[in-house]
Amino acid sequence: MLMARKRTTPPKPASTPIKSRPAGQGDGEAADFDHVVGLIDAARMRGFAAVNKAVVELYWSIGEYIGRKVAAEGRGQGTVDSLAAYIRRRQPNARGYSSRNLWRMMQFHQAYRDRPILSALVTELSWTHNLTILGRCRSVEEREFYLRVSLRERWSSRELERQLAGALFERTVLSPVASSPAVAEVHPDAAGLFKDSYLFDFLELPTGHSESDLEAGLIEQLKEFLLELGRDFCFVGSQYPLQVGGRDFAVDLLFFNRALNCLVAFELKIDEFQPEHLGKLEFYLEALDRDVKKEHERPSIGVLLCATKDQDVVEYALNRAASPALVAEYRTMLPDKRLLRRKLREFYDRSRPDAPGD
Repeated sequence: MLMARKRTTPPKPASTPIKSRPAGQGDGEAADFDHVVGLIDAARMRGFAAVNKAVVELYWSIGEYIGRKVAAEGRGQGTVDSLAAYIRRRQPNARGYSSRNLWRMMQFHQAYRDRPILSALVTELSWTHNLTILGRCRSVEEREFYLRVSLRERWSSRELERQLAGALFERTVLSPVASSPAVAEVHPDAAGLFKDSYLFDFLELPTGHSESDLEAGLIEQLKEFLLELGRDFCFVGSQYPLQVGGRDFAVDLLFFNRALNCLVAFELKIDEFQPEHLGKLEFYLEALDRDVKKEHERPSIGVLLCATKDQDVVEYALNRAASPALVAEYRTMLPDKRLLRRKLREFYDRSRPDAPGD
């Protein structure tokens, strides 16, 4: 006798539970609560900054003490070794007070003790930043440069290492950014925010790369690109459309700079700078200012980013340019630091008041 199979119905899928909002927490109240969370975050950041400042000031005081004691006793490393051993006995759980670190504290104090402006800057950076700058920079000018730019750009220790490896100081001193007279007139603070040479060592471009390859690589590595440009640059778009008359045009890369309160157009060229490149960039700047710029914003700036450039050709082309425009190079490999340092020494030698004339 066959028995009828019992028909079963598939279970209904479990519905996703809807999280109930806490009583009284509407959208308006959530915005108010976000304000409180922001206050907590700000207080936490101030706490971190205060702790960091206290640590750097402590190391400064220890370095000052060691320097005086070494000068009085003439023992040098022996004094430092004795102090390190004494700290280990009295403070066995204390970390960071080895002979090597104590010696660095003394060097740290001696490097800045006669320069009150710089001694005020060092407390705004972490001890790791300070050690990196102290150990990697050879001159006072170089140390001041990296102290100031690290603070302005809020570099992480990793980004500081990258910029040191890329010889940013040498490149900045040897090759100031080339700009048209209109840049200084319209944006007097712009020179310090742009570079003559941008380092794109984070890109993996083929040997015979195209402008499209370069643009795609920069967009893919946008975070690193923004770090290289500077803290106040905000990305707007790539191939940003412009329509003039009945024709369509496109800016390769468009940014907004918060410090300058203006749009910044980047045009990419994988070959050497040519004077005719500048005319196209000025046309784009005119279109941006007429059709895209908001009323409260300042005139737009254009940057021609080329693989190479002849300084004389750039100077001639920019001298009569009516728009705020700059010409810069890009590199995809780290520069030869030894060559740059040799050129820098030659530059300083020529700059001395007693240097012989040509």
